[in-house]
Amino acid sequence: MGAHATQARFRMSAILLDVDDTLVDTKAAFRHAIVATASEYLPASTDMEEATTAWRRDRGGYYRAYTRGEMDHFTQRKLRVHDLHAQFGGPTLTDAEYVEWEKIFEAAFQEGWEAHPDAEPFLDALDARGIAYGALSNAQASYQEHKLAAVGLGRVPMLVGVDTFGVGKPDPRVFLEACRRLGSEPAQTYYVGDEFDIDARAAVEAGLRGVWCERAGTWASRDPAEVQRAGVVHVATLSELLPLLPG
Repeated sequence: MGAHATQARFRMSAILLDVDDTLVDTKAAFRHAIVATASEYLPASTDMEEATTAWRRDRGGYYRAYTRGEMDHFTQRKLRVHDLHAQFGGPTLTDAEYVEWEKIFEAAFQEGWEAHPDAEPFLDALDARGIAYGALSNAQASYQEHKLAAVGLGRVPMLVGVDTFGVGKPDPRVFLEACRRLGSEPAQTYYVGDEFDIDARAAVEAGLRGVWCERAGTWASRDPAEVQRAGVVHVATLSELLPLLPG
């Protein structure tokens, strides 16, 4: 794909990073968790790739409703489970049954956590160039700190989570607060994330430089003209961003 990163260098002082599917291969961890729960709750004929894609797509928009502060984590997760089971022939769960489902899912999810192979080399390059960095996520900050530490990326400071303001991206406040905590000016800060709309485009709208890291195998491809109009840098790996950085 190449960085549609043919853009000129600019005065950059810092980088903010998304966690899930940017630093950590959360897609693979979700598949591991869906396989574990499916063995207990879904028909044996269930296609695991389709089920994983359905989980990530979240057609009801429940996780985004959670990040807008419209429902709590328990409710959004239970609604997602209900919708997944409705699509693939699983049972409707009571709250108590959902708690048991969640135990299986969460244990397998954490077991599946791994850093993307390019994450540590990218951080090494930032350290070598003296570029400050930190993380901004739509999950709870303490949970993401645990995740980063578990995959060997504990050096990344977790600056802002969905619990900081009770809302997450694309709300501009979370980007600006992360910049404040990192000590960087928004206009001199890259934000790198795997989602075009709530990561890269929202960062641009908040006054940062937005980078969309669309890794191989993702499902949300966009028209290149739309990406260009949004003023977003488009890369397939973190390493493709390095030529745009000073040093």
